[in-house]
Formats: sequence, structure tokens, C-alpha cells
Amino acid sequence: MSVFVRAPRSLAVLCAGILILAGCDTLFSDDTTDGPGDFDVTCSIDAGNFIDGGVVQDGIPSLEDPTFVDADRATYLAPNDRVIGLFVDDEPYAVPHNILWWHEIANIDFESIDLAVTYCPLTGSSMAFDRAAIDGRTFGVSGLLFDNNLTMFDRGSDESLWPQMSVAAGCGPLDGTQLTMYPVVEMTWEGWQELHPDTQVISDNTGFARTYTTDGYPYGDYEELNNDRLLDPSTPIDERRPPKERLLGVPGADGGMAFPFGLLQDDEPHRVVHETVDGTELVVFWDEERQAAMAFHPEVDGDVLQFTVEGGAIVDESTGSTWTVDGTAISGTFAGTRLRAVSDAYVAFWFAWAVFEPETAIWGHEE
Repeated sequence: MSVFVRAPRSLAVLCAGILILAGCDTLFSDDTTDGPGDFDVTCSIDAGNFIDGGVVQDGIPSLEDPTFVDADRATYLAPNDRVIGLFVDDEPYAVPHNILWWHEIANIDFESIDLAVTYCPLTGSSMAFDRAAIDGRTFGVSGLLFDNNLTMFDRGSDESLWPQMSVAAGCGPLDGTQLTMYPVVEMTWEGWQELHPDTQVISDNTGFARTYTTDGYPYGDYEELNNDRLLDPSTPIDERRPPKERLLGVPGADGGMAFPFGLLQDDEPHRVVHETVDGTELVVFWDEERQAAMAFHPEVDGDVLQFTVEGGAIVDESTGSTWTVDGTAISGTFAGTRLRAVSDAYVAFWFAWAVFEPETAIWGHEE
């Protein structure tokens, strides 16, 4: 059955009444007033959960193999701006939220892998995908939202629709095709730069006229912790946590587990949590100053390590080596070793995680 995917709301209406987004008239290119267009495709997901994001297909332009520069040339970034950090071929790279506020997808061709590094400002979700599932083609922004979430399309001869947080195509010829996630860790720019002063970061010379500084954030007060306004006001909000609280989510067949930042904070520089999610043992590191959390498989050379915090630092109990929130040992027996990250763990807003993982457990939450 062919589903005519079209939604009734426009960003112009939402700017006026629902979100009061700052700079709505400059957020998208000039040719975006007619809506995102129609995708006459078959869907396995509920097409009624799509809404019109108010822009045409490609109205929010994805970046195609953007230029990276040394950290000291990224003068558009402030210390507390958030970045998506990743390692490719053991080299550190940073993709700032400031860039993805305006582009949402950065298609990056590394020597060893073709990635799509993505951020949805409406669901707060930072995720990277191996583009091998679409034969290395690139992703673009469809203009549709699925449960408020960025919906990508692939630039093939036949377009399919890929809600970011579904990690799969939900409509079109590739419906049901799964994406492989690539591990990333989200933190402050200053925090990432301190850990990796040799990092490369996307240049603000993107070829588009956008304001990539903090002052250029185009969504007003949308990210405020208790702000319950959404682009799709029909979306249910799970009231167990503040709607815009960031969390580290670890998916699982049983609903997975959410590690809310507000519960990880304990007035200490770091925290360590050993947990089992979907039958897999993992360890979560939390860094208060960098406002970062990431999950790892706690094994080195086949040995399962136990971690704790001593003197404000993350250490493993077997050797006393010191580790950072990105899973790197910086001193001791294991210096230079990097833990294997849980590749499908990612940061998102609580309201969005609860919609996509309705059976989720919440670490540290008391009913």
C-alpha cells in the first residue's frame, strides 16, 4: 500500500505560536515556503507520526565532505558549545552542534569509512552512521519530522525515508534496511579540546551564510530543561524526567536504559556506573565538567575490568590506571589504551528517547 506522506503543520505557524523560535525567518533558505513536498512511498512505520517541518527537501542543506581545520582556527566556538567527538583511524575529530543546528547532517568521506554525522536540534540526538548501507551515497534532510525527529533521505535513484532515531529506513524502497551506528561522544568544546588538543574540527567556512557562533542558535529557549513545547504538540511527554534533559541512551530489545545527566551528577568530578543492558555488561563514565557521558565494554585483552572513582579520577581497580570520559587511559599500565565504546549509545533529550524507547528503564530513578 502506498502511503502519501504529508503533514499539516508548517514552521511558519509554529514560529508564531508554538515555539517562538528565534530567527525563524533566517533559519532556512529562501525557497522553503512551500513545505517539504510529497513522498509517495510505502511505509512500515506509522505515517501519521510524520509532520511537515516547514521546509522543502534539502531546504536545510546537509554538508558534503566539509573542510576540517586545526582547533585554534575554530574561533567561532565558545568553550561550552557542544561538539560530537569521534575517532577515525585513531585520529580525533569534532563536529560542533553549532554547525549542525543549520545543517543537521555532515556527510564525511574519511579514508577508511564514509560517515554521516547527524544532530537533530529538536530531539537533541547526536548520532553517526556508516553509509555502507546506502553504498556510500549521502543523506539529506527530507523536511519531514517523525515524532519531532530529523528524517533523512538517501540520495539514490529511489528515495527512502530514515528517521534518525529509528536507525533504519521506515519508508520507500529500502524500508527496513538497518544502519550501523558509529560511536561518538558528546561534550563541551573546551572539554574535547583539552583531551585532544590535536583534534580537527569542521570549519565555519561551509559555503553557506549562517551564524555559527553561540549567538546564532536559531531555536530560542527550546533547549531549556523544563520547556515542554515541541514542534509536534501531539507528542506525549513522559513526566518522569524533565522533557529537555540530556541523557545517554543505550538501546536494547527490552527497551534499553537511559542514564539522565541530572541523575549522573553527584557534585563529584566523575562518576562510574556498572550496569547490564539487554544482557550485556557495560560501564558508563560521567564527566561533570565536560557534561559528558559514554558507555563502554569494560574489557581489555579479554579481561573484564572494574572501574571506580578515586581522588576525583576514573581508575580501574586492577592496575590503578587513570581513564577519561572518552574511554582513553592516560596514565598507568594501560596508558594509551582505548576501551571499545558501545556503538549504539547516544545522547538525546529525555522526551524523545522515551518516545522511541517507551519501555526504557531509567538508571537511578525512584518511582
